[in-house]
Amino acid sequence: MKLSGIALLGALALAGCGSMGTSSSAPSTPTQAADGTMIGPTGKTLYFFAKDVKGSGASECYDACATNWPPLAVAETAKPIGDYNIIIRNDGKRQWAYKGQPLYYFVKDAKVGDKTGDGVGGNWKVAKP
Repeated sequence: MKLSGIALLGALALAGCGSMGTSSSAPSTPTQAADGTMIGPTGKTLYFFAKDVKGSGASECYDACATNWPPLAVAETAKPIGDYNIIIRNDGKRQWAYKGQPLYYFVKDAKVGDKTGDGVGGNWKVAKP
């Protein structure tokens, strides 16, 4: 990874520190695994949803969809940086997006490294930059 990429990831981690008022809260920003897959602060795989219109600033995943595909939440104090931006969902919650594409977890990914959501319904794919 280039030095600028390391600096960006460090800045993202600082920008995404939790909103609980302590610096010990885990950051809520995505990073990359060694294979280039985007991962959330839990270390689990992130996904893109084909029905989301890239750059629209909106998610198309609500209700049962969001139960199965939890959005990557954004701490209240986090700010967009680089290719990572923040969308405001219809329910008023903030969600991370990469280049305008909202990011999600998959509820059936039980452990770090699982990618069981890749290709589900023909609408979900592992998020990679």
